[in-house]
Amino acid sequence: MKILMVYPSYPDTFWSFKYALKFVSKKASLPPLGLLTVASYLPNTWDVKLIDMNCEKLKDEDIKNADYVFISAMTVQRDSSIETIKKCNQFGIPVIAGGPLFTMEPDIFNDIVDYFVLGEAEDVMQDLIKDIENKKVKRYYAKYNFCNINETPVPKWNLLNLKWYASMSIQYSRGCPYNCEFCDIGALAGRTPRQKSSEQVIAEIQSLYDAGWRKSIFFVDDNFIGNKAKLKKEILPTLIKWQKEHKYPFSFYTEVSIDFADDDELMNLMSESGFDRVFVGIETPDPDSLKEANKYQNIKHDLEASVHKIQSFGFDVQGGFIVGFDSDKPTIFNRQFNFIQESAIVTAMVGLLNAPRGSQLYTRLRDEGRLIGEMTGDNVDAMTNIIPKMNIEVLVKEYKNLMNELYSPSSYYKRLKEFLSIYKIPKFKKSRIDFSEIMAFFKSIFLLGIFGRERNEYWKLLTWSLFRKPKTFASAVSFAIYGYHFRKIAEKLSKPTRKKKLSPA
Repeated sequence: MKILMVYPSYPDTFWSFKYALKFVSKKASLPPLGLLTVASYLPNTWDVKLIDMNCEKLKDEDIKNADYVFISAMTVQRDSSIETIKKCNQFGIPVIAGGPLFTMEPDIFNDIVDYFVLGEAEDVMQDLIKDIENKKVKRYYAKYNFCNINETPVPKWNLLNLKWYASMSIQYSRGCPYNCEFCDIGALAGRTPRQKSSEQVIAEIQSLYDAGWRKSIFFVDDNFIGNKAKLKKEILPTLIKWQKEHKYPFSFYTEVSIDFADDDELMNLMSESGFDRVFVGIETPDPDSLKEANKYQNIKHDLEASVHKIQSFGFDVQGGFIVGFDSDKPTIFNRQFNFIQESAIVTAMVGLLNAPRGSQLYTRLRDEGRLIGEMTGDNVDAMTNIIPKMNIEVLVKEYKNLMNELYSPSSYYKRLKEFLSIYKIPKFKKSRIDFSEIMAFFKSIFLLGIFGRERNEYWKLLTWSLFRKPKTFASAVSFAIYGYHFRKIAEKLSKPTRKKKLSPA
């Protein structure tokens, strides 16, 4: 049996890191973890090939040579998925589609997809394999209860060219205990966090180590700290032991909720484990909008103080922000800008409020007659699938101004310097720099330091870092490169129309 696995391409987005990846000669930021996990279920006698369209072109011959095409995607990959599936249709090769996009929007693909795997794949894989072998594949495979991920196998890394990727990814848990109105994770993964065992986590990390990987690993969990007790008692101590035995070959990053700041023991353990970056859904500094979003875990916290505390434990805090809540006033754009600057959140992803299928927001706005199609999945394309309370022209215009101001060289480098001033380099961080990082530095000199809009700020930052805080120099270069990518994304939205800059508080 010949199986072709296809991962559709991403458009140029905030998290694609397209402009930053060129500095380190990488093709994609992360691998297709879902397909790699599914591949581990397939019989060893099957011929399995993976094409990540973010790294290489999907050739007609690849499709023609397959008995089945497996495709998995997220919402932002919708357009590429449709194009890819239609090409498979042209050659008469049946398509089996799964993953978040097809689980939440099967009706959109009914006319072009042959077979669907809806929801989590683990509990249906054996039936699917048997039916493929017997040539009796069913239209739908779905288990509406959430699976036991203690039985999920190690991803099949040998299908990848590891050199193409900036980072690898693994998953420890699924589900989030919170109930934010705009989020679809409850529908996709449940509100009761499910965790893998420490043996599974170590097996996956060891498999990457054995494959030759020595860079960062992203724990893709929607909320890594959903079960703090198990983390502190079992997972993190085991991870620390493994890292020490192997001389810390990996750094980790993940997503957490703001209550991470409440637990000093947890922050210390995660730092000692090798975590140095966390994404936090902050959303907004406006309490009324947080209440509207059912984000009560954030209301209970002094958000700026919590961010600074997490940073003081050696973490780069990346923040997710939203504008366009019903409660938002025209002042929200200045408030968001000031909060991000004062919190020294270097990487701030700000998007318009959207309603994904499966979220409570989708249901509420559908009932109110305020839905206009489906969301694009691109967090920063200035598009929304809802009718906001705020005038839409004002919302979009001010959003674009906010993004352009946040990622203007003056604003970006100001908060970057502030962050590096308070940042403590984790003890596990290695001082050695590999060849790709050296080349990235030299490329940054030309693209940022000579030809870039940020050249003055670039040299000021590097000079300050080199002489005032030399241990942060490598981080300063990396953040400067990230800033170049984010500025390019912001500039694509539109040129700023605001004559006056957003004013500091």
